[in-house]
Amino acid sequence: MNAERAHAKPFPSRQELTTLSETFRLLGDPSRLKILLACLDAPRSVTDIAEGVGLSQSLVSHHLRLLRGARLVRGDRQSKQVFYTIADHHVRDMLIDMVGHVQEEADDHQGLSPKQETVSQINSPTNK
Repeated sequence: MNAERAHAKPFPSRQELTTLSETFRLLGDPSRLKILLACLDAPRSVTDIAEGVGLSQSLVSHHLRLLRGARLVRGDRQSKQVFYTIADHHVRDMLIDMVGHVQEEADDHQGLSPKQETVSQINSPTNK
C-alpha cells in the first residue's frame, strides 16, 4: 500500500453514495447549472438570477429550493429579499473545475488560463 492510498478517505457509505447520486442528478439539469453559475461571483436575488438566466422567477425559486436542499446554495436574508450564493468552496471549486474541464481544449487554442478567467467567462453577458 502506498502512502497516498493510506491517507485516502474510506469509500463512501451507501447513504453517502445515494446523496452523491442525487446531487449529480440535480446538477444534470441545464437550468440548475445556469442558476449555480450565476451565483458564483456574488450573491444574487431571485429577480437577478431569473433575468440573468432567462427563466421565470417562480421556476428559479423552485430550482433554488432543490439546490438549497442539496446544500449547493445558501440563502442570506437581507430585509425582504433573499440573496443566494454558492454554499461553500467545494461546490464552487467543482463547478469551476468542471467548466474548465469542458472548455480546456478551446482554452488551449485561445491561450486562456486559470480559474479566475473561467469564472469571468461564465458570468459574461454573452454566456447567459
